[in-house]
Amino acid sequence: MEYNTQLPHLQIPEYGRNIQIMIEHCITIEDRDERNRCARAIIQIMGQLNPHLRDIADFTHKLWDHLFVISKFRLDVDSPYPRPNAETFTTKPKTVPYPANKIRYKHYGKTIERIIDVAKTYQEGPEKRELSRLIANHLKKSYVNWNKDSVTDDVIFKQFKEMTNNELIIDETSALAHANELKNKNHNNQTPINLNPGNNNGGNSKNRFKKNKNKFKHRNNNNK
Repeated sequence: MEYNTQLPHLQIPEYGRNIQIMIEHCITIEDRDERNRCARAIIQIMGQLNPHLRDIADFTHKLWDHLFVISKFRLDVDSPYPRPNAETFTTKPKTVPYPANKIRYKHYGKTIERIIDVAKTYQEGPEKRELSRLIANHLKKSYVNWNKDSVTDDVIFKQFKEMTNNELIIDETSALAHANELKNKNHNNQTPINLNPGNNNGGNSKNRFKKNKNKFKHRNNNNK
């Protein structure tokens, strides 16, 4: 009896062992034309095993790439697509560089620091002052989202100065948006669902149930 542990390793297990056996047989065919016909027949069978992927634009291209991968790139046939290189499947991808910049206040994020850097380049005027006010409101909104406790405007103004290095000026006499306005705006727009509509019509549902119950008893008494 043959066990899977004694058989050759499956290059792509999703296609099964029979496909791999077919490809191994195709490699041994000496006549090139016959070998090409065998490869195209195997491609059709591989496509039938994955009918849900036929809508993909490069579905056939993937099948041919998988054909070469399963053959360990030993199959020499005429493919309608460029033959894949074995190194592309063995080479490890390059490491994605991770930003090493420190964020002063992590609950505000790095994007707001970039916005502050852009705001510093604005010329002095009402547009820059309005942008500073919007940034401060955004800081307060982020603070409320990540902290259950409310925050005073003095705390936001202090952190605003630290993040901007006192290069952006904001009118501290004008109050920022209230914390309740910044917290759960979508929740305030939701309409409450009445789980017991019978209570809104003076108990009509309860009275209707009693009336139907009395009718049922009266009907049973008449049938006796």
